[in-house]
Amino acid sequence: MFLTDEELRELTGYAQRAKQVAQLRRQGIAFWLNAAGRPIVSRATFEGSKAEVPPPKTWEPSWGVTQR
Repeated sequence: MFLTDEELRELTGYAQRAKQVAQLRRQGIAFWLNAAGRPIVSRATFEGSKAEVPPPKTWEPSWGVTQR
């Protein structure tokens, strides 16, 4: 589900977490920090699969309700 420590080192070119974070920001790769301060990158970012996000709801008239 997430990149391993080794994959993160290969991706960024750094082993130090602060440098990994800086490189991820430069590359524009979405990540977050876990409680231990480790940058977490979703594997879906690189595999092309995206989480299902429902489309925004648009306004539709309520035809069954009439106002008097």
